[in-house]
Amino acid sequence: MRILLVGNGGREHALAWRLVRSPSVVQVNCPGGNPGIAQIATALPTVPRSNPEWVDFARDYRADLV
Repeated sequence: MRILLVGNGGREHALAWRLVRSPSVVQVNCPGGNPGIAQIATALPTVPRSNPEWVDFARDYRADLV
């Protein structure tokens, strides 16, 4: 499963930390992630600004779960 994790705070870091340990998760992408998230998941440099951009972003990264 490919996951697109929205947010860059401590809660999102905790979610990313747990998600990357799941055997069913292939990849965790986090747009605009923080340095802590970047150590355990893929922090993406761009952050969508509108809902249609988020939809396109999720499709581009083939996210199974947002």
